[in-house]
Amino acid sequence: MALYEKLGKRVFDIVATTGALVAFAPVSAVIAIAIRAESPGGVLYTQTRIGKSGNPFKIYKFRTMLPLEQSFRPDGSPLDNDERVTRVGSVLRRLSIDEVPQLINVVKGDMSLVGPRPTLPYQVSRYTDEQRRRLRVRPGLTGLAQVSGRNSLTWTEKIEYDVKYVDDITFLGDLRIVVRTLSTVLRKEDTAFNRHDDLSVHERDYRDDIT
Repeated sequence: MALYEKLGKRVFDIVATTGALVAFAPVSAVIAIAIRAESPGGVLYTQTRIGKSGNPFKIYKFRTMLPLEQSFRPDGSPLDNDERVTRVGSVLRRLSIDEVPQLINVVKGDMSLVGPRPTLPYQVSRYTDEQRRRLRVRPGLTGLAQVSGRNSLTWTEKIEYDVKYVDDITFLGDLRIVVRTLSTVLRKEDTAFNRHDDLSVHERDYRDDIT
């Protein structure tokens, strides 16, 4: 294992993430107030994801949907997930700001700035031995798949990029991915995932408040 992957990557995560949390603190405060002003409920949303070595952890996001108890029509029927997205939540998703609380996951050591995106338990249960290789490293806030097609890729295609990343982790590679991610966000590329395959066929059943 290269020195960067063994030690430098974690140092890079802590230094960069701490700075980002401090710099984004005023914006986070405004977002928190806006979320609470529009609908009751917590500011953050948590969900179980699978991390390094297959270990589960709770991922953090800004809440972008109505709480479940408010997600019913007058006749008692449940709202579709798209109908549950709040006005503030829609803006956060469009700007990819709803993912910012995952910086906390990075500081805690659940995640890294760069790596395969953390996936849901049902998806991991369907992995082949080759696909499980993506679990050798901490999942990332962004990754090679996210700057190589993002939601134009199926989950199977994303995992192919993830495994490629795991096999060649370098500081310059991570830095390039971070820069390309910022460029992607600034261009406001579409965040809607629509290329379902066998690894994501039940995604809607789990999508209470995820992007």
